[in-house]
Amino acid sequence: MSTIERKGSGFIVPADLLASAFGLSEAAVRQGMRTNRITSQSETGVGEDDGRWRLTFFYQERAVRFVVNGHGQVLKRAGFPVRRRTAQGTPATTGS
Repeated sequence: MSTIERKGSGFIVPADLLASAFGLSEAAVRQGMRTNRITSQSETGVGEDDGRWRLTFFYQERAVRFVVNGHGQVLKRAGFPVRRRTAQGTPATTGS
């Protein structure tokens, strides 16, 4: 798997990894990040997961998660569906 660059306390994820995961072009990934259509969440491992991070990216109703070590090496990658939530934290509804 590819390497994610560690920068200070954060990470730089190559656009091609997200493009592949979401079926988008790299340009669409960059645009999605700029416009907050693609969002992310970072979690630091504790206990037996110390030294690992879980980086999750969300786009529409899909998510991709990378588990990385301190060198930015991708240890696991998983994609899965998610339900979009409103700003209040409740599931969004569709229809009228």
